Amino acid sequence: MLSELLGAELFATFLVFVRIGAAFITLPTIGETFFSPRARLALALLLSVIVAPVVSPLLPEMPPRVGDMALMMLGEVIYGVFIGGVARILFNALAIAGVVWSFLSGLASALLFNPLLADQGALQSVFFTLLGLALLFATDIHHLLIRTVVESYMLFEPGVVPMVGDMADVIARTVADSFKLGIQLVAPLIIVALMFYTLLGLLARLMPQMQVFFVAMPLQILIGMVVMFIAIGGMMLWFLDRYREMLGMFLQTT
Repeated sequence: MLSELLGAELFATFLVFVRIGAAFITLPTIGETFFSPRARLALALLLSVIVAPVVSPLLPEMPPRVGDMALMMLGEVIYGVFIGGVARILFNALAIAGVVWSFLSGLASALLFNPLLADQGALQSVFFTLLGLALLFATDIHHLLIRTVVESYMLFEPGVVPMVGDMADVIARTVADSFKLGIQLVAPLIIVALMFYTLLGLLARLMPQMQVFFVAMPLQILIGMVVMFIAIGGMMLWFLDRYREMLGMFLQTT
């Protein structure tokens, strides 16, 4: 009797660990490549031990066959990767804004290693993503990410076949919202750049002998930097508000 009870408790803890561990691989902040895998594993295991007794009424009983258990684990992995992937796609709005900002400010060729994506990225893209990551920690939104994973048990019942079609639809809409948010963040520079390029075209027509692009390139970089310093505070506040609002679809109460 005691062995059966211990087996059920271990199964419940491991089932919770599968979803939380899969989510922690892809979540922003916790799932970054420079975050120690051992620390991430220890945090996922500790959170699983804490959460398992709370969500145990929602967990199914241990299946008698190994194949059924493997399918159940696969479903939990899909749920965890889905939640972390949606949060990651929303966070990539900062990278999209940085790429557009670099293009409009004439710094698209200035590439820098981005530790969040483990690849080279535009200068402003790296700056925005690192600043956004720091603000997620500073404003305790990483706690909201952990809460999103825990409360997902109210939304996605364990042991039920994942609704792949609905998940694909959510991911598609999240990608669209990410691009929309990225363009909203860079909207101040888009307006200034349209005015600047319009005046540049008029100047080229009025003074054909003038090397317009040679003269305008330093001014374009200067305008981009000035607009960024002016708008960076409002941009990040808007991003944090929208990010918190978009994560609300996984929460029971926001």
